Amino acid sequence: MSRIKDTFSNNTDRKILNVYCTAGYPQLNSTLEVMEALQKDGADIIELGIPYSDPLADGEVIQNSGAIALENGMTIEVLFQQLENFRDKIHIPVILMGYLNPVLQYGFEEFCKKASELGIDGLILPDLPEYEFEANYRQIVKKYQLDFIFLVTPETSIARIRQLDELSTGFLYAVSSSSTTGSDKNFTDVEKYLGKLETLGLKNPIMVGFGIKDKATFESATKHAAGAIIGTAYIKALTASDDIEEGTHAFLETIK
Repeated sequence: MSRIKDTFSNNTDRKILNVYCTAGYPQLNSTLEVMEALQKDGADIIELGIPYSDPLADGEVIQNSGAIALENGMTIEVLFQQLENFRDKIHIPVILMGYLNPVLQYGFEEFCKKASELGIDGLILPDLPEYEFEANYRQIVKKYQLDFIFLVTPETSIARIRQLDELSTGFLYAVSSSSTTGSDKNFTDVEKYLGKLETLGLKNPIMVGFGIKDKATFESATKHAAGAIIGTAYIKALTASDDIEEGTHAFLETIK
C-alpha cells in the first residue's frame, strides 16, 4: 500500500489537509525547512511545486513564488539534490507538482526513477493529457511505484471523470472551479459539484483544490470530500512572515 493510500486509510475519521509549497521559496535552500514546518504543524500531505516559467493553472501568488524560486536558482536537479535523505526527517506523503516540459527535458523515466529513489510518493502534471499518459508514461510511473493524480473540474463529463479516476492512483484532484489557483469561489456551487462527485462511487478519495484559504472554506470543501489542498493562502502566509516555522505554525493553527 502506498504512503498516500495509507494516509487516507488510517484517517477515516477526519479530513486530510494537503498543503502546497513552492520548492526554492522563499529562499533557495528553504525547501526542507518549509516541509519540516508543515509536517510539524499538522499537514497530512505536502504538495511540492516545481517552479516553472509558464505555469497553466497557477494564479498570481503561486506564479510569483515560482518566479522568485527560479531567480533563486531552483531547478529539478537542485531540487533533487535538496531532497537527498529528506526521508530521514519527513514521514508524510510528498507529491511533486509540476509541468510536463521541464520533466521531459530532464527525461521522464529518469525523473520518475530519481523521484522514487528519493522517496517521493506521487506526481501531479496537469498538462499531461491522459491519452499520452496511457500510451507513453503510465507503465513508467507504475514501474517506479509512484502514484499519479489527475485533475477534474466542474466541466469534466461524468464519462471522463470515471476515466481519469481509473487512471489515477492515490487520490483524484477535484478543482473547485474552472480558474487558476487563488481565486475566490462560490462554495455553495462547490458543495453541489462535490456532492455530485460523491454519488459517482469513484475508486479514489477526492481532494479539493483551488480557492481553499481558511477554516471555513476547508470545512465547506470537505463536506463531500476526503480532504482539501491549500496553496495560495499558505504562500501568502509564508511571504508575510520573516520566520518560516512561526509563519507556518500561525497559519495552520487557523485551519485545523
